[in-house]
Amino acid sequence: MLDIPRFPFDPLVDALKAVAEPTRLRLVILLSEFDLTVSELTAILGQSQPRISRHLKLLAEAGLVVRYQEGAWAYFRVSHEASSAGLVRSMLGWVDEADPVIRRDAERLEEVRRQRAQRAADYFARNAASWDRIRALHASDTDVEAALLAALGRKRFDTLLDIGTGTGRMLELLAPRAERAVGIDASREMLGVARAKLDTAGIANAQVRLGDAYHLPVDRHGFDLAVVHQVLHFLDDPAAAVREAAAALSPGGRLAVIDFAPHELEFLRSDHAHMRLGFSDETLTGYAEAAGLETISIDHLVSKGGETGDLTVTILIAQDRLRLVAGAEPAHAIRSSEEGPTA
Repeated sequence: MLDIPRFPFDPLVDALKAVAEPTRLRLVILLSEFDLTVSELTAILGQSQPRISRHLKLLAEAGLVVRYQEGAWAYFRVSHEASSAGLVRSMLGWVDEADPVIRRDAERLEEVRRQRAQRAADYFARNAASWDRIRALHASDTDVEAALLAALGRKRFDTLLDIGTGTGRMLELLAPRAERAVGIDASREMLGVARAKLDTAGIANAQVRLGDAYHLPVDRHGFDLAVVHQVLHFLDDPAAAVREAAAALSPGGRLAVIDFAPHELEFLRSDHAHMRLGFSDETLTGYAEAAGLETISIDHLVSKGGETGDLTVTILIAQDRLRLVAGAEPAHAIRSSEEGPTA
C-alpha cells in the first residue's frame, strides 16, 4: 500500500471544499503540471480575470496552489507540499480526460504552450550567435553533460536545484532522475525559454523561479543536489553564491559546479560580461571548503582542433560533510580529458 501523506481533518475538509467547484477543479488540473499566469488561465478557461483570481485565491488559502512572483507577472502551480500534491494526484486519477470540458482545456493549454515556444525561439535566435561562438571554444555540450552524469553516478535524488538555470538544459538532463526539480534564474527572458523547453520535453516535475544566486527563493536544507552550471564566472562574489548553494543542501547533499578553468580570453569579459576569467582547482575547492563541503571529485575536459581547446571545462562535485563524518574521507579524483569525459 502506498504511503500517502495525510491531511489533518479540518484542512482536508477545506481542501475538498475548495476543489469541489467546476472552475477550481479545472484550474487544479491545469496547474498540476504547468506554471501558468492569470492571463494564460483566463485565455484557457474563457473567464474573466477577476473571477479566475478569486478562484486561485481560494485554492491558495486551502493550500492546494502556490503563487510565484516574477516582476509584474505572477505564476501559479499546484503546491509541491507532500499532502497537497498527494491529494491532487488522487483526484487526477478520477478525472476522465475524454470529457469535452477537460479536452477543450487541454487544447487551449496546448496553444498557450505553442505561443511560449515561439517566444522562446525568437529570443534564442536573437542571442544564438554569441552563445555559439563561446561553445566553439570548449568541449562539446554532449561531452560535458556525459562527464557530469558520470561524476554524479547513477543514484537518483529526491530534490534537484539548478542555480542560474538559463535555458533549463540542466533540468532537462537531470530532472528525470529526481522526484522534484527547481530552476532559479535572474532573467525573466531566460525563464521563458526554460519553461518552453520543459513544456516541449514534457517534464512535469520541474519548475523554474525568478531569483538570484545570492538569495535563493527556496527552503534551506531542502535539496539533495544543487547544480551551478556556467554561472560563477558572471558573479562578482562567487564564494558567496557557493555558500548560498551549500545552505540549500540537505544533510549529505551534493553540489556540482561546472565552469571554466583559468584562461586569458579577455573578449569574454568585455563582450559577454564574464567577471572572472575562469577558476583554478584550488579556488573552487576553497569555495567548497569555506561553505562546509568536501570536494569528492574534479574533472577537466579539453577539446582540440580548429578553434576549440581555448577553454577547459572544470566539473567539481562536493558533498555536505555531515554524510562524511561516519565514513572514510573520500579520495580526491582529479582527471582530464582531451576528447571527452573519462570513462
